[in-house]
Amino acid sequence: MVFITMLCTSLIYSQDISGLVTDASGPLPGVSILVKGTKTETQTDFDGRFTIKNVGSDAVLVFTYIGLKTQEVSVGGKSTINVKMAQDQSQLNEVIVVGYGSVKKKDATGAVDMLSSKQFDNISATSPSELLRGKVSGVQVTQTSGEPGAGVSVRIRGNSSIRSGNNPLYVVDGVPLDGGDVSSGGSDVAGLGSSSARNPLNFINQNDIESISVLKDASSTAIYGSRGANGVIVITTKKGKTKVPTLTFNSSMRFSTMSGDFRLLNGDEFVAAGGPDKGSRSYNWEDAILRSGFTSNNDVSISSGSDSSNTRLSLGASSTDGIVKNTGIDKYTASFANSNDFFGGVLKIDTNLLYAGLKDQTTLISNDAGYIGNLIGTALYWNPTLPIYQPDGSYTFVAEDYLNPVQLLNSYDDHTATNKVLGSVAATLKLGSHFKYKFLFGVESSSSTRKRQLLPTMLINSTDLIKNDNANGGVKKRGFAEISGINKFNKTIEHTLTYDNNFSDNVSLNALGGFSYYSYDTEGSNARGYGYLPEQTLLVDNIQGGIAQEFRTTSFKNRIELQSYFAKAEVTLYKNLIINGSIRADGSTKLGEDNKWGYFPAVGAAYKIVNNKEGILNDIKVRGNWGITGNQEFPVNSAVSKSIYGNGGSAQTVSGANNELRWETTTSYGIGTDFTFFNNRLTGSVDYYKRDTEDLIAPVPQASTQPGPASNRSVNLPGNLINDGIEVSLNYKIIDSDDMSWSVAANAAFLKNKMTNFGSVSLLAGGINGQGLSGANAEIIQDGYPLYTYFLYEFRGYDATGNSIYAAADGSDTGLGNADKKLLDKQPLPKINLGFSTSFTYKSLDAGMSFYGAFGHYLYNNTANAYFFKSALYGGRNVTPEVGSSPQNGSDPNSPSTKYLESGDFLRLGNLTVGYTFKGAYMDKIKLSSARLFVSGENLFVITNYSGFDPEVDTNKALNGVPSAGMDYLSYPKDKSFSVGVSVTF
Repeated sequence: MVFITMLCTSLIYSQDISGLVTDASGPLPGVSILVKGTKTETQTDFDGRFTIKNVGSDAVLVFTYIGLKTQEVSVGGKSTINVKMAQDQSQLNEVIVVGYGSVKKKDATGAVDMLSSKQFDNISATSPSELLRGKVSGVQVTQTSGEPGAGVSVRIRGNSSIRSGNNPLYVVDGVPLDGGDVSSGGSDVAGLGSSSARNPLNFINQNDIESISVLKDASSTAIYGSRGANGVIVITTKKGKTKVPTLTFNSSMRFSTMSGDFRLLNGDEFVAAGGPDKGSRSYNWEDAILRSGFTSNNDVSISSGSDSSNTRLSLGASSTDGIVKNTGIDKYTASFANSNDFFGGVLKIDTNLLYAGLKDQTTLISNDAGYIGNLIGTALYWNPTLPIYQPDGSYTFVAEDYLNPVQLLNSYDDHTATNKVLGSVAATLKLGSHFKYKFLFGVESSSSTRKRQLLPTMLINSTDLIKNDNANGGVKKRGFAEISGINKFNKTIEHTLTYDNNFSDNVSLNALGGFSYYSYDTEGSNARGYGYLPEQTLLVDNIQGGIAQEFRTTSFKNRIELQSYFAKAEVTLYKNLIINGSIRADGSTKLGEDNKWGYFPAVGAAYKIVNNKEGILNDIKVRGNWGITGNQEFPVNSAVSKSIYGNGGSAQTVSGANNELRWETTTSYGIGTDFTFFNNRLTGSVDYYKRDTEDLIAPVPQASTQPGPASNRSVNLPGNLINDGIEVSLNYKIIDSDDMSWSVAANAAFLKNKMTNFGSVSLLAGGINGQGLSGANAEIIQDGYPLYTYFLYEFRGYDATGNSIYAAADGSDTGLGNADKKLLDKQPLPKINLGFSTSFTYKSLDAGMSFYGAFGHYLYNNTANAYFFKSALYGGRNVTPEVGSSPQNGSDPNSPSTKYLESGDFLRLGNLTVGYTFKGAYMDKIKLSSARLFVSGENLFVITNYSGFDPEVDTNKALNGVPSAGMDYLSYPKDKSFSVGVSVTF
């Protein structure tokens, strides 16, 4: 009788539930459905449908999907349940990947932010760093120039060092990246200047990124110890999600032209202003070296899974032709992600693999060209009344220090081929109900070869390239060829043990301890030849062939090792009070023998004043943190002796060992609040922070008592670099209905920095190039002033004879001979960074727009200083209309001054996108899960008073090993673009 009763009860109260899950775009595959309080679960199929068996009539189904709001639905005896899922309105419920784990933003004690793939799906970027531009408060992203593949400068809460090495640590799928250059930079070519290496993050396909987390303060970055001072960016790649296999194809085309209109004198204006007339009016500098750019992006991915495994494979190909002729980048990528559970979930194996093959082409866009110029310089100064070609088709020749830009463009070749692999295997073993052990092994390997040459028919007056070859009848041999390569192999080994326990409803603990070992091996070589016969063309294919005078080779090999012990713990009390702490001990071979180990602690706390309430006030959390982080991004071998072999074969020390070289350490603290109001419509955060960096490492001239030739030596300088600021971030959902939504987001960061306790130490920075400008500089690092404060003559106009007037030491007007350089209350680092974005959807239509800007800083226009002055015009070089009409006389000496210092303030429309998603019964018939067509515009306009190509510029003008900021010199112009694309999922 009891058995029959139980059977009947089971039949009455257990049933099969079916249904359809959708979102604003239509059916939603891959949604997880769990019977609350049990382990019974399933997922929606390709068409968004699901069936779950033996469900009690009083059960509750929990529907979850990443990025969408979790919904709980009571069965209530129903056999069919349809659910429409919506975006999670509260950003505080986002799960953010942090150091060795993840945390909901509402439970974080530190300043952390995350961007999901949906927030940058339609932004075209060659580097993941660019996706953050204007999106995260306190993060400034500056591409060094507009060139495809150019380096990117990322600053999280300002600079923490006075030298290079201010970029954050990047962690991809748990593997910390080396961060150094992957490819070779270019040394000086015949006085035409040197160039920088390519962007080391180009290897990641944007469409493979699931999320980017930004860790900004010590509470979240101290667990990375000696590499956390500049913040940490954690990149997580996409994994397989759905049980039903899905195939996604993305394709887009991008058309670009130069942003803005950079005016020079045309032929008639040039002659009217006093330039020599050569008769022609056909030349235009833009036509000579620029073109319309084009980019093609295509990638395909397949994803599938089961109850115990998931897999994702993607392949991508992109090709970009830059707006400067003979520049561009081709990129081929592949990614593989696999996860498998064994023994009922006791053991989990995760495998991730990223590959990229890149082919870069560039031209002579150098950082430090002299009076002769690089390609940009020659195009700008070419006399607009002078034809490029002679009637017989030959190039017009003027002089060996006045180059034909088209001939230079066609005479120079520069190609870099890079292959990079980033792979990791992680094994996670559950040890009972509370302990978990994880082993991670990662490899980062890259190989890059750069080949470049300048044809001997390009006549340049350079002692390196002109060789009198008496054996060949005194023929002058010119030309240059170089092959340089860099190979890297980096290893990561980590062991971690995690303890997680809810002791009661009021007390929970999560703790982790671990050990890591990292090794970074780099080796490279360089071979270059000078002096070729005019008929030789394929110089890099036979670099020694036909050389009359000179052939040079060099090589290097370095290894850096880092060993670490770390631990962290987080306690939650009564669900509202969260306290955490961490400690890391790092030992590095980069440091001196006496200071190889550093210790980096941090603590943080947060209290939820209001927690998950309905109505006007939903969540209010206050938090605070303190910690110490380090910075070891200084040149390798800084702490050891370095020697060279002289002509006699004997070794000479060029840098003595510094056994006392210590870590740069940054002590920081901050307070902040996270909040949501108005039924989760308004979400925001406010932060105040202060950072104090000491033991600053910088290259200084070594003592005269050191043997060997004069050289720089890395030392810890006295003083402190202080950064403090306020960050504000707000997101508001204006409209939120089934058919329509509209949201806005804004962020602002206000930052100050100053050198203190620096004593009498002064470091010059911001080297200036150009005729008569050798050895000049624009910036200085000095006690009591912000980093890279401008140090210049104060320009006050022209006198009656057209000579420049400058300020004397006593403040009076004077000529250049008696002028006094002044420390100015102007700096190149922005004091304010802003970002604003809005997104709108109506049924199948969507639109988005984002702005960003920077204010309170100044740029030094080295291009104008080097090329645009009256004597250049009279000498036959083109200038801007402002110079053509200026009262300056032709004999007024060209000098660095505030004349070329300009406000760098700007506000830019970064992106505007409009899309349409196709849905309906016809989609089911052709077995399409989704299809979206979009058009997008990037960098459509910028509001600025800066007279150069673009205010977003950061030419590398390092001086004696000290970097610069805010310098603009012959940089590659930025572009504006329009894109059209489609994304289809089967």
